[in-house]
Amino acid sequence: MALETTDALAWIVVGLFAASAVLATRDDYARAARSVAAVSWVLFGVFWALLVPHFWFAQKSVIETILVAAAVPGSLYVAYLVYGTRPSLMILSRAVAAMGIIYLPVLTIDGVGRALIAATARESAWLQNALGYHPRVLTGPTMESSHTGFPHAFVYVVDGHRYLLEVLLACTGIGSISLVAGVIIALRAPLRRRLLGLGIAVPVIYALNVVRVSFIAMAHGNQWFDGPLAHRIVAIVFSPTQSGVTSYYIADRVIAQSLSVVALVALTIVLLRVLPELGTVVRDLLYLATGTEYDVAGRAD
Repeated sequence: MALETTDALAWIVVGLFAASAVLATRDDYARAARSVAAVSWVLFGVFWALLVPHFWFAQKSVIETILVAAAVPGSLYVAYLVYGTRPSLMILSRAVAAMGIIYLPVLTIDGVGRALIAATARESAWLQNALGYHPRVLTGPTMESSHTGFPHAFVYVVDGHRYLLEVLLACTGIGSISLVAGVIIALRAPLRRRLLGLGIAVPVIYALNVVRVSFIAMAHGNQWFDGPLAHRIVAIVFSPTQSGVTSYYIADRVIAQSLSVVALVALTIVLLRVLPELGTVVRDLLYLATGTEYDVAGRAD
């Protein structure tokens, strides 16, 4: 029920962000655009607040829970700034609208989501095979999922134990792709350079995501991190209800998610070379996080 509520709220938030972007195209509606954007950010904060329990109790992801929880006051702070003293945050508001327009149809249209899951599963299976690992690729329903008719899970059998990894929509990289693509689309930059930025970012993110899924599947399926110290860490931090998932939590929640942050920062540095206009967004984000102004363009050079 909570996720159904957040899905409906997400459509409302994206619609309001899109409305603020349309209003901002007229100079005489600039104040109205910022007012609508401020309301959008307040509702965006409510959206993230509703998701905190999901990421903590259902996903058991410490990093994602911290980020989602931080997004609540962050969104309210942006609402205050975009209405009052920092109109440059309208770029970030347009970016959220673009992100939502990319992501929400994938989230809500089953056929699109299934196609992305199937593509991710096929390419991850190919990579695992190329590295000498040969999981069974499932196309039928499992205990964890009712999916059928397309590849969506990997099974390793080691020492008589069965280890399954289900490829979910979140595993396709569509979240990161929509995030970066939304920001690029929102920039006031020539179309050619924005297309170049998309041509760099989207394939890189997708390829890195296939590597991530393959790594998690191999680590979980072969119990790479099944040691006493890892058991203690996972038991304390994640409190899993299943046995045999220590390697999964270390591979996914600790290693992969930490490296994803590093990869996103590295990709941002590359994109700043192609799209210097991105510096405005990065500068605003750094200001929101630290309260200090930074010369992002100068540092990138």
